[in-house]
Amino acid sequence: MVADKNKVLNILKTARGQLDAVIKMVEDDRYCIDISHQIMAVDGLLNNANRQVLTAHLKHCVNNAETESDRNEKVDELVTLMSKILK
Repeated sequence: MVADKNKVLNILKTARGQLDAVIKMVEDDRYCIDISHQIMAVDGLLNNANRQVLTAHLKHCVNNAETESDRNEKVDELVTLMSKILK
């Protein structure tokens, strides 16, 4: 992985901590809207981590592909992934 590993790990660990808090909120029968807001916060963190990884992939892996065939393959992988993200 070529993304800033420490930055991505920090985001993911923060998301994990928030997810643990959301689980506790559900266990404690907290207000639904409050739970939903926290779920959206976790989702935002995960999207941020994914954006960091994909940006680094595009800037490094795709840009530095040895051959046009390798580059096309990496672009195709990104297109497939974008299709899943945009569902």
